[in-house]
Amino acid sequence: MNNKEKRSNNIQITNQFVVKQACTLFVFLQSRMTSLSRNNIKHLLSNKQVLLDGSPVSQFDFMLAKGDIVQISKQPVHKTVKEKKSDLPEIIYEDDEMVVINKPSGLLSISNEKEISKTAFRIMQDYVCLKNPKNRIYVVHRIDKETSGVLVFIKNEKLRNALQLHWNDYVKTRKYIAIVEGKMPESTGKIVTWLKKSETNLMYSSKSKQGQKSITNYKVIKDNGRFSMLEVDIDTGRKNQIRVHLKESGHTIVGDNKYGPALDPLNRLGLHAYILEFEHPFNHKIYSFKAKIPVCFNQVFKMR
Repeated sequence: MNNKEKRSNNIQITNQFVVKQACTLFVFLQSRMTSLSRNNIKHLLSNKQVLLDGSPVSQFDFMLAKGDIVQISKQPVHKTVKEKKSDLPEIIYEDDEMVVINKPSGLLSISNEKEISKTAFRIMQDYVCLKNPKNRIYVVHRIDKETSGVLVFIKNEKLRNALQLHWNDYVKTRKYIAIVEGKMPESTGKIVTWLKKSETNLMYSSKSKQGQKSITNYKVIKDNGRFSMLEVDIDTGRKNQIRVHLKESGHTIVGDNKYGPALDPLNRLGLHAYILEFEHPFNHKIYSFKAKIPVCFNQVFKMR
């Protein structure tokens, strides 16, 4: 998108560019905004009008990676963590190579056209920049805005590239906790379908073997007749896979207005990314991260 304005939480984006190859931020801006002088570009940077996926960056020598989204804001954008530290999600794990959070329900993983200012990426990018302005994080996977749980950000491009290129090969376990309507017919089950996207951008199972093969395994943890808690283990990570499979099985996830209508006893989507395990592509260590089950998930079974 070029020279088109869009609004997101009072932020007006006037330009947006996708990085095609690694380079410094200043060099990239010079190549894409040829009508501006060096001083004009420096002013945009110092005035916090240059954003990396929604997070303001002022360092001219900040290294960009292929796939980054650079945005120009009409007005200054301030860092979220400095303004409100309570916005920082629970940090499950952090070292020199990664930071892992328990993303709350209602927070986007990364920015989209409707939301730029408040995303997990922006909050955590601001967080690592507090230690060193040149620090940065990279996205290797994401979970839905309405879903809570384990979300991993990587701190160096080499590791990001290796993981992102073969994410499904390195991931060993992806377990979710889901609260669904009704009682499941069996205590365990396996759902295999081919998912496709409709004209309205919703996923659905194709009647023929066309689309992306999707495999969802579930085990009932508890139920009270009205609701069931499931441990869901997915062999494939397709868009909205769990939500679609459970909806089509006749047991919609509670609070799922996208694929519902559904009951909403939690005032949120009843889906939580519980456990994520993956192999480090260089040292081959298995990293395992767990995000505690939200308290409200168990409270559903105390209702009458």
